[in-house]
Amino acid sequence: MENLRKYLENCRELSELTSQNGWIDNESLEIEIIEQEQNTVTLKVIFKELIMEGAGCLANRLECFGKVQLQLDENGKVVDMKIL
Repeated sequence: MENLRKYLENCRELSELTSQNGWIDNESLEIEIIEQEQNTVTLKVIFKELIMEGAGCLANRLECFGKVQLQLDENGKVVDMKIL
């Protein structure tokens, strides 16, 4: 599960779940396995989106959530991701 978390912390695709194109607060990232098959894992993800002001100050924190599907190779490494 740790390798899935590390992948999500570094992927760009997860930003599709943000509402105002803010930054993802990786410290708030929560994942839960919904379904797991041989080479596919479906996850529920929740995180805080950090909305910044023009001066670089934090303006707001919004909760974002969604589902993602990860394709894994035979070693359990993520090879593809799809937002559901």
